[in-house]
Amino acid sequence: MSCLPVFVCFFLFIGCNSKKKKPEEGSATSSPDTTRINIPVKKPNPYVIVDVSPMDISYFPVEYPILKMEKTSSTPPLARIVYSRPHLQGRRLFQNLLKYDEPWRLGANESTELELYADAEIQGKKIKAGRYVLYCIPQKDNWTIVLNTNIDSWGLHPDPSKDLARFIIPVKQTADRLEYYTMLFQKTESGADIIMAWDDLEARLPVRFN
Repeated sequence: MSCLPVFVCFFLFIGCNSKKKKPEEGSATSSPDTTRINIPVKKPNPYVIVDVSPMDISYFPVEYPILKMEKTSSTPPLARIVYSRPHLQGRRLFQNLLKYDEPWRLGANESTELELYADAEIQGKKIKAGRYVLYCIPQKDNWTIVLNTNIDSWGLHPDPSKDLARFIIPVKQTADRLEYYTMLFQKTESGADIIMAWDDLEARLPVRFN
């Protein structure tokens, strides 16, 4: 039996292996970082529909829960606002979203609520401690702010028979444009202003605490 076929096969095997180049140090083929990573496709939240207008809470005194946990203040809370903050997404407030003389919930989703932990006074009117829906009827130069007793409601369903009080406040144009609608308290000598700001507009409702 001839050994030639075995010799030829061995020669071809050596020749093929000798053509393979050793990867250079630091090259893509020598680095373990080239392992393909399968990025998972984002799936909808299986528990709840994610809202693009997240809920927010503003306290007075400002940041009251943080001050409470840090034990840096013994002052009890006087008020808070619970609201959802929509955003512009390239739109303009009164060109695309709101209309003058039509009620607006001052936010999104559930009705915006003002909770007073103590009796207060707004434009000379006594307001007892409690929870109230807070909504607005915007005009070009001023906004009518309404306190309503129809709490725990989705959207805005204005029922004048449940209106507690109405207040007319000026609205002004600002130099900045806010993407996200914002409500917060700002301390004053007699209490606080409830600031309502979005796009390039700002309105303030003064609240006096006894």
